Amino acid sequence: MRVVIAEDAVVLREGLTRLLADRGHEVSAAVGDAEALLEQVRAHRPDAVIADIRMPPSHTDEGLRAAETIRREFPSVGVLMFSQYIETRYTARLLESGAGGVGYLLKDRVGNVGEFVAALERVADGGTALDPEVVSMLLRRPDPGLASLTGREREVLGLMAEGRSNAGIAAKLVLSEGAVEKHIASIFGKLALESSAGDNRRVLAVLRYLGASA
Repeated sequence: MRVVIAEDAVVLREGLTRLLADRGHEVSAAVGDAEALLEQVRAHRPDAVIADIRMPPSHTDEGLRAAETIRREFPSVGVLMFSQYIETRYTARLLESGAGGVGYLLKDRVGNVGEFVAALERVADGGTALDPEVVSMLLRRPDPGLASLTGREREVLGLMAEGRSNAGIAAKLVLSEGAVEKHIASIFGKLALESSAGDNRRVLAVLRYLGASA
């Protein structure tokens, strides 16, 4: 997997580079600002990008805006956003296209190398990966649109938001894959997500979970 990293903290940027190289991945470029990120993505066409949301010069949403540009220009490039803060509105902005290949992790998640690399690989393969702490916060937030879901269905949707496959959800909840499929079908029905060739219903369900407009 070829990766471009954008992180203004030099120590973290170098650490990510070594971590990925040790796992057999190629870091095509590692830069410190959003403008350089766009230049390197256009030059290397990587499989995935790791980018801090807040980067120079204003340290607001430069990384996010660069990620949105990457999503428009190179839809097949997975984008994994990093942040020190839980800011779900940023994740919702990236997911609004209804496509996969998006992730959002808190920076301390990199301490669990296996979990971090697995999330990056899911994003590169077109899946989603949301930080469990973000998911936990969302579960506590009242949302009338999700009120009809059972407790088990909310658990399943939370694990979908983390980017887990049906098999991964089944293993986590000690259920059969058939039972998971039934729960997911029920979630889609209660959220009125009809089957459509152009829509990824798993992503649309996560969008509802985030409180975004699909």
